[in-house]
Amino acid sequence: MVFLITKYAVTSFVIVLVSEIAKRSDRLGALISSLPFVTIMVMVWMHLEKQDVSKISNHAFYTFWYVLPTLPMFLLMPWLLHKGTGFWWVIFCCALLTFFCFLLTSYVAKRVGVDLLP
Repeated sequence: MVFLITKYAVTSFVIVLVSEIAKRSDRLGALISSLPFVTIMVMVWMHLEKQDVSKISNHAFYTFWYVLPTLPMFLLMPWLLHKGTGFWWVIFCCALLTFFCFLLTSYVAKRVGVDLLP
């Protein structure tokens, strides 16, 4: 139970820290948040929990494929915001774009032998 609470505390701390840094510096906040902190933390937690290396390896492999459809969102968001679109509409549009990009990525990945749908 102590380990689970530690995981929550450390993970929460990193997210809050990055959001505080982002409030003070756009570039530094973006740089730090673009780093794969969550994935690295998950793999560290998995390792500390004595998960098999194949499980950790699979996590890294699938994370690569799941990141790809999120990338166009980071181009759409600033474009829509600069055009004056309301924040919640931007979030909705970005979620929709990511969903369709995920479907496309799943289709392409399946053709190369990677099944992304659980």
